[in-house]
Amino acid sequence: MHEKRYFLSTTPVSIKIINLSSGYIIFGIMKRHIYCLLLLLSQVAFAQKEQMPFIQILGIAQDGGYPHMGCRKKCCTIAWENDSLKKWIVCLALVDPVNKKWWLFEATPDIKEQLHYFQTLTHGVYNYLPDGIFITHAHIGHYTGLMEFGREVMNTKEVPVYSLPKMTAFLETNGPWSQLVKLNNVVLQPMQADSAIQLTENISVTAFTVPHRDEYSETAGFMINTGSKKYLFIPDINKWDKWDKRIIDEVKAVDIALLDGTFYEDTELPGRNMSEVPHPFVSETIKLFQKEDAKTKAKIHFIHFNHTNPILWDAKKRSEVKKAGFKIAKQGEKI
Repeated sequence: MHEKRYFLSTTPVSIKIINLSSGYIIFGIMKRHIYCLLLLLSQVAFAQKEQMPFIQILGIAQDGGYPHMGCRKKCCTIAWENDSLKKWIVCLALVDPVNKKWWLFEATPDIKEQLHYFQTLTHGVYNYLPDGIFITHAHIGHYTGLMEFGREVMNTKEVPVYSLPKMTAFLETNGPWSQLVKLNNVVLQPMQADSAIQLTENISVTAFTVPHRDEYSETAGFMINTGSKKYLFIPDINKWDKWDKRIIDEVKAVDIALLDGTFYEDTELPGRNMSEVPHPFVSETIKLFQKEDAKTKAKIHFIHFNHTNPILWDAKKRSEVKKAGFKIAKQGEKI
């Protein structure tokens, strides 16, 4: 065995060489070179991560937005007086950095602000209009933004709109949405429940039905598979036990679950029968998952908050949710 010291330029590199019959084993390398190597590897990893598809959250509120029309209670007064507290109606962008494509989930009444917001967040490197729009159901916060695509405003050309059959038929046969179809402002793309739509080589979206107040259409949830992550998106559902699937199993099967958090508990609408607007209370979901491990709980991001939900405006309540192991969707967040 022998030891030698080598020099790289004028800088000593401490290298120990053990001479064995099978060859040499080299130990040690100058700290500066280790740092450079680690820096290079981290830059490569960062570049790869930046090329992965992702979800950008463009809105987190229930159909009426936050603050809510006509609300003069404390929950909304603080937001009327401070624009930075305002939140747009629930909406997501699915983004593919490699192919420079993106898709919108829900066309809300706030779509004008949300399209501009997306351009700001992504520094204008994507087309202003999405490569397609996915709609969950026919409640006003989820589809009425399509009106902006008509000739009165954008007069768009053949924007694909994806939805389940009843929602598709609703848009096709009811004005003013039918005019969008007639003038080719949008092109309806009917989906079949539990059948994936392939958007790119790696990205697919699967719609499934959930129980909800289906006055005009069925209600969809979406499974988004980017190849690197799986996302579950269920902004509206009556109650978890009314669904023919087990929500705990569905959450365990994905990386991120954006779930209905409309109301925190059943005392939020005094004088109104909460059964008229059934949703799984945040408190109920927390209780349902209380025996699950921390990894499973952390997958859940509550979203679609009614203005009465203290998660929107009460720091103490937000802290309690987080301490319980769950997450709260943030407007502008990239996940």
